[in-house]
Amino acid sequence: MNAVMAVCDGINRGIGSLVRWLALFMVLLQFFIVVLRYVFGVSFIFLDESVLYLHASLFMLGAGYTLLVDRHVRVDIFYSNASARGRALIDLIGHICLLFPAMLVLLAFSWPSVTRSWATLEGPISVGGIPASFLLKSLIPAFCVLLMIQGVACVLRDGLRLRALPVKEPRALS
Repeated sequence: MNAVMAVCDGINRGIGSLVRWLALFMVLLQFFIVVLRYVFGVSFIFLDESVLYLHASLFMLGAGYTLLVDRHVRVDIFYSNASARGRALIDLIGHICLLFPAMLVLLAFSWPSVTRSWATLEGPISVGGIPASFLLKSLIPAFCVLLMIQGVACVLRDGLRLRALPVKEPRALS
């Protein structure tokens, strides 16, 4: 089980270490766009769309890493007062009953749109934009798969906690 958890964690840790740079690039690009627009009076649609693509990539591809380091938004009515075993049980039920079904439904409903988009190599969102909407749409199944991969590691880790076995906790990137 530890090997499976390590592989799942490693996939999302690797993607997280790459995707985090998109935030810096997105801020710098947005600054450049603002300077172009307000100082030079020039605007390019493909640059505006680039920020959208970077933003979507950052959040969609970074979701698995966020789950890895347990930084997702949580409604903790019961969670904050629960014991470590109770938290593991809440997490396990949440992953099995909510995470996996939601990701499978989203994957199933988005897949036809993504495959059609790839079949036609769907073009830009706006005239003059980035001619790669198919790449943007591909983030949806990638999001689902990365969250389910991390979900597997979380379920195994929760199972170890419930059995009161030692668990190697994942750490955030420094």
